Amino acid sequence: MPFSMIVLAKQVPDTANITGEAMKPDGTVNRGALPAIFNPEDLNALEMALAIRDRHGGHVTVMSMGPPAAAEVLREALFRGADRVLLLTHRLFAGADTLATSYALARAVATAGVPDIILCGRQAIDGDTAQVGPQVAEKLGIPQATYVDDVVDLEEGGIVVSRSTDRGVHILRMPLPALLTVVSTANNPRPPSARRVMAFKKARTRNELMGSTQDYLEIDQLESQGLLIEEWGVDIIGAEPGRCGIGGSPTKVKKVASVVISPREVKRVEPTQQGISSLVDELIAEHILS
Repeated sequence: MPFSMIVLAKQVPDTANITGEAMKPDGTVNRGALPAIFNPEDLNALEMALAIRDRHGGHVTVMSMGPPAAAEVLREALFRGADRVLLLTHRLFAGADTLATSYALARAVATAGVPDIILCGRQAIDGDTAQVGPQVAEKLGIPQATYVDDVVDLEEGGIVVSRSTDRGVHILRMPLPALLTVVSTANNPRPPSARRVMAFKKARTRNELMGSTQDYLEIDQLESQGLLIEEWGVDIIGAEPGRCGIGGSPTKVKKVASVVISPREVKRVEPTQQGISSLVDELIAEHILS
């Protein structure tokens, strides 16, 4: 039987290229200082959803919360196979911590209609909290499985998954609807399809089009072609403004420090028998080896 799925995806700053300008004085991320990418484990979640659809049939919606520029990850989701994309964007969403983020996402999922399966990455690389997925499940009142690396079985009304932990592999059976957070070892995300890139490369949000001389004409054309990316704000999802964004975020950053790691004394070991023997003797003398 077919399954309905929503994938929660986030556009994140590429922390592999972090600099001293990556944080603002108020403790929020200076997104303009870093290139933006599709959060890596959210790609694994998307691939898991697409694989379920390929096997059982169904529908995959990708939902992201962020500024208008976050539409880029939604286009990438379309290129990879998503059936529908939604952008939650509003000035009141800005500066949200995990509590405010999960509240807005849960409200959006409820507005769209709670699907059979909600999937998201284990965590985002710009926060590393791994809290948003579980908090969304809690707010929706549905079961959850974290650290999922495989769907073992799936049938009407229930799902069996495996999850990897430091203590081994757990096999869990849950009723549907349910939420899964997916780890990076779960799969290898499929690349964008050239055919879908050609089909969806012009997909845009209203915000991206506004300001051009032909904006309204373009909006009508894209909407008629199914290429207008939906944008939902606070009003559409019925969210309480006081629970959104920085105003609804109890987490406060006390201090931001730029840590510079300086190399210590380095000793070069020649790749010869004598060099290796000398290194082993030194490690034994320092009681590192015995």
